[in-house]
Amino acid sequence: MSYRIGIDVGGTFTDFVLVRPDGSLRLFKSPTTPGDQSQGILNGLQQLAADEQLSLDRLLSNTSVIVHGTTTADNTMIEMNGAVTALLTTQGHRDEIELRRGYKEDIWDPALPPPPAIAPRRRRIGIPERLDYEGNVLVPLDEEAVRKALRRLQKLGTESLAVTFMFSFLNPRHERRVREIAAQECPGLPVSLSHEVMPSAPEFERTSTTLVNAYVGPKIERYLGRLVERLSAAGFQHELLVMQSNGGIMTPEYIRRRPVTVLSSGPTGGVIAACTVARAAKTLEFVCADMGGTSYDVCLIRGGQPEIKSGWNWHHRYLIGLPMVDVQSIGAGGGSIASVVAGSLQVGPRSAGAEPGPICYGRGGTVPTVTDANLLLGYLNAGDFCAGTMKLQTAGVREAIQRTVGEPLGISTTEAAWGIYRLVNANMANAIRKISAQRGVDPRQLTMVVYGGNGPVHATAQAAELGIRRVLVPKTSPAFSAFGLLLSDHVVDEVRAYITPLVQADLHRVNALLVQMEEAARAVLMARHGRRSRTEIRRFANLCYPGQTFDIAVPIESRGTLLSSNDLTATAERFHALHEALHTYAARDEQPILRSLRLTAVGVTDKPELPRIAGGKPRSARKGTRKAYFDGRFVATPIVDGPRLRAGQRIKGPAIIEEPFTTIVLHPGHIATLDRLGNYRIDLS
Repeated sequence: MSYRIGIDVGGTFTDFVLVRPDGSLRLFKSPTTPGDQSQGILNGLQQLAADEQLSLDRLLSNTSVIVHGTTTADNTMIEMNGAVTALLTTQGHRDEIELRRGYKEDIWDPALPPPPAIAPRRRRIGIPERLDYEGNVLVPLDEEAVRKALRRLQKLGTESLAVTFMFSFLNPRHERRVREIAAQECPGLPVSLSHEVMPSAPEFERTSTTLVNAYVGPKIERYLGRLVERLSAAGFQHELLVMQSNGGIMTPEYIRRRPVTVLSSGPTGGVIAACTVARAAKTLEFVCADMGGTSYDVCLIRGGQPEIKSGWNWHHRYLIGLPMVDVQSIGAGGGSIASVVAGSLQVGPRSAGAEPGPICYGRGGTVPTVTDANLLLGYLNAGDFCAGTMKLQTAGVREAIQRTVGEPLGISTTEAAWGIYRLVNANMANAIRKISAQRGVDPRQLTMVVYGGNGPVHATAQAAELGIRRVLVPKTSPAFSAFGLLLSDHVVDEVRAYITPLVQADLHRVNALLVQMEEAARAVLMARHGRRSRTEIRRFANLCYPGQTFDIAVPIESRGTLLSSNDLTATAERFHALHEALHTYAARDEQPILRSLRLTAVGVTDKPELPRIAGGKPRSARKGTRKAYFDGRFVATPIVDGPRLRAGQRIKGPAIIEEPFTTIVLHPGHIATLDRLGNYRIDLS
């Protein structure tokens, strides 16, 4: 047996989950190093090794699996500091990316500016060429125009090139020729071809996805290359695995083909862990909420599985047309900055991040944050924070909150801190309202599964506001996304375009495409996951009604390997039912349009067992009392040492349960019970 390690890089902390050879778990947090995230990872691994009384080389040489969730793509899009990117497209279509299907995030704000341009108009050039809707050449590729465009783009300092030609997903010959010419004219220039990044319609989605791929790709490749090199030098002898936004893991070599697939991969790990833990607790309908230092990520789970969307995925104001777990994020976390704007209190979306962080971290922060307010309200232990690795300072916290929030609003310091706490809770509750309303779900009927270092501090207050009656907080929640990485499977997604009314689909062609995709996916898994692994194949048809610009991924079910006409008929009926469930209506008198076929191959991995909590006679876990703010006043609140609790013990609020890397705040009337799976089940009266 050997060690297994999950690593998730967050905005403030990098989370580690170490699975020992005996199956026991060790959670750890290390400050993120924004300048070079790989350095923070090595720092954390060094500390983990020391805690195991091993050298770093000994730990890594005895580690069989390292799975990593990275925020590099998201940070690149947030900060808009990716590669200098250019776009070659079919002549007459270079402004496709600006039209954005007419989509505007806020339809009530006519002054809302467009998103920062990845490729400004001067770096978008139309090339004479054209294919028809069947992939036949109407206008041959003008190779001299390509060379002229590349020379011009080279003078503009282009560092990465995206190529999106009309219907290239049906015939990629022109796009491939551009890559060959680019290798001659601009040696070493990274080139993203749309038929490789997203081999399907529609055009805008393909253009947007390919541009983002080109923009973040060089930075991700440099980061992963640096991390792989450092891990290898430190003694790791196996291949690093990286989380994708579709909920699966793959190797850096595979990720380099489509680096855009790691966008929002960090929150995905938490969703995978939430589904696993909730399923073991016999909870299938829930909303999972992850509150870290920078963001708040929510995902609605129905039937124990998250929705994986392949269409309308807007991230950082750009549309990603690839399969992604449906996680929605807002800027709300422990590092969210509080301020007064135009006479109103505002919390987030700006964050103090890891450097300098909240004032109480003592790293030079000067602006008040949510964590500073929580400390002032008595919810956090200043002397024993983050498993004793940090001590929080109170110096300057009260003064900053009063100066920044209290004085402008004419309220006391305590009222200002309470206002910060309430407002960030309201912002997060609204995120849950939005995602549940979009799916037609009443949040009062759901359980709330909470994780992230800051999540349990705020969860019970949010649940009460939403009318949710039960909250589940796993003991592994502080590093839940890292834990979820170790619970994930290898996943390969393949897509083939085929545009036709479903009733007119050539059954032979459909089966040929499905076989082709399965062979390609199995080959990738075989090379990276091994012959002995169990593989699951899931097939989908992307269907829409005539005239619709979006489609729905409909599962294809069949008794045999090859589809029959009856299978296509059943798929059409399944589409009508799904459309009605999602959009409240179905047009069963219309024939669905097949837009593409999708196949997902899953290489099932060995997974760590969930921790078990010993039962037996309850024992005292009370550590003392601390004054904390409830119901408009400070009250002497019992402080409970979470690691000392046995399965079945109940804690009544008001109380504060302190785990090594998180704190659970129980308001008056709340009752927490620890179960054998290591979950705090909190019932709200």
